[in-house]
Amino acid sequence: MSDAPLHCSLRAMRTTRGWSQEDVARRAGISRAGVGAIEAGRLVPSTAAALALAAAFGCRVEDLFRLDGAAGPGEVEWAWPPDRLPARYWLAESAGRVRAYPTEPTPRGGPAHDGVARAGSPRLIDGAEPGRTLVVASCDPAAALLADAYERATGFRMLVLPRSSGRATELLAAGLVHAAGLHLAGDDEPDANAEAVRGRIGGGSRLLRLARWEEGLALAPGVAARTVAAALRADLAWVGREPGSSARVCLDRLRPRRPGPRITARDHRGVAEAVRNGWAEAGVCLRLACEEAGLAFLGVRTDHYDLAFRERDAEDPRIRGLVRVARSASLRDLLADLPGYRPDDAGEVRPVPDES
Repeated sequence: MSDAPLHCSLRAMRTTRGWSQEDVARRAGISRAGVGAIEAGRLVPSTAAALALAAAFGCRVEDLFRLDGAAGPGEVEWAWPPDRLPARYWLAESAGRVRAYPTEPTPRGGPAHDGVARAGSPRLIDGAEPGRTLVVASCDPAAALLADAYERATGFRMLVLPRSSGRATELLAAGLVHAAGLHLAGDDEPDANAEAVRGRIGGGSRLLRLARWEEGLALAPGVAARTVAAALRADLAWVGREPGSSARVCLDRLRPRRPGPRITARDHRGVAEAVRNGWAEAGVCLRLACEEAGLAFLGVRTDHYDLAFRERDAEDPRIRGLVRVARSASLRDLLADLPGYRPDDAGEVRPVPDES
């Protein structure tokens, strides 16, 4: 049996969730005095107690308890490997584990990195607060507005990672993000977002509505088409999106028996920039990105844009803050000013039940 002291993260995990010792005791089925003794280091939890505590937090036992020296002091794991070293990174806690997220371009050009990994594993940094960072994967070109409003209202940090609907949902399923933006649903398919989340994660999730928005064709200045049908008949050079994105689904439906475009853009603004710079003549993106680039827009459908999150995280203060901000009149007013955005039902939360 090892004599190495036990490192306990129970208190840090509890305060990150905004739970009292009594809350933890009730969820885990142990006494409040026992929780206090474990946090203070006066009591080593039994196997049953450790498993019950891990189940209450939805994490692994080793995320709560480990022997000092079992891992490098202060080391954390990568959410995914960086392209190269040295690598700057952000720190965030998700699903009970602190991870390092390699920095990348974001809709708001930041935030500042928490640390730099020059070799080996990233490390916890003094002063960093990973439990106060909300990680959102989304392709919303206006995500910076949400992030700014969220940080002002809650004091938490929002890290927005640009990802398509499909990829964002995969990251949520893997426990690597707190919320995933998707807009596969529309007025013609109102349940498509819920079906996508259920197919990837199962039940036990919720959808937070942020807006309905217009998706359609961005056309280069020299294109004479004035209708979607005319644009599809014309011999145009198209820019596409990755499989799993709503724009790719839309384009494949418009051009069902044609090969995919040779050029692929990463996001909505990437599509608009490809058209504006003359690399393509047409592509599917949001009206906002199209008008920002000064291009003609032909509407195809109205999408329903939701943020999916896990049911188990509903009481996390970071998620509660997200819901509160989504329901605020100030955010709705901001979004209503954007071309193609309709935030009338912003803030509605709907469960994603198990398949019956």
